[in-house]
Amino acid sequence: MKTLIRTRTEQLLSREYVLDTAELNGKGTLWTVRKDLKGPHIKIMAYRNCVAVCTSQDLSAGVRRLLENKSRDEIFECPFVYGQTIHYIPGSDPVGSLREPVGCQCEFLFEKEILTLTGLVGFENSLSFDRNGNTSTKAVYVARADGKIIGAAGAAAETCVDGLWEAGVDVVEEYRNGGLGTYLVSRLTQELLRREIVPFYSASVTNIGSQMVAARCGYIPAWVDTFGTILDGSSAYERIVGALSL
Repeated sequence: MKTLIRTRTEQLLSREYVLDTAELNGKGTLWTVRKDLKGPHIKIMAYRNCVAVCTSQDLSAGVRRLLENKSRDEIFECPFVYGQTIHYIPGSDPVGSLREPVGCQCEFLFEKEILTLTGLVGFENSLSFDRNGNTSTKAVYVARADGKIIGAAGAAAETCVDGLWEAGVDVVEEYRNGGLGTYLVSRLTQELLRREIVPFYSASVTNIGSQMVAARCGYIPAWVDTFGTILDGSSAYERIVGALSL
């Protein structure tokens, strides 16, 4: 399972940052270009001992001039980086607490079974439907109290890698801080790994609560990246960006 988790993680990063596996597992800073992107774009990622700076073609030379010979921390502190996300993968002991919280009834739904929840709102991190009743969520563990859904952990198949799904969790405010989120993510993780589906979990560097859930569920940090910066003229750093363009 450890090999499967690492393989799918590296497949995702290789495709998103235009790298091969050897480069991902190397050292130093790599400069790559996403030729499929039409508008100005910058996204920076750190995995193991490498840093990848991926840009659209028009910003490639300018970004490299600005950031070349800088340390990893200096690169991540550049002024046009919008924010940073920590991405977690299941560790050697991926399942945390499996004791169902008192007063809750929990249920696992997979693929088409999820459609029984169509119309549910307020769970944007774990399960959301569009106006046509469609959702990218493929698996969800829900908790009910008195017949009402009070928490959900869901996994969506939104990556370019088959069998690698991103997990998220929501708990109604009055039921937080009692271990429900940890329980739901743990059970969801167990169900997915049993099906050889690899979940990963993402948390903003400022969201300590979400990071604690990941740790309690046995997840370990695998990579950090910046928000994908779409430089469409709305950036507060447009003056700096203009100096980067060819």
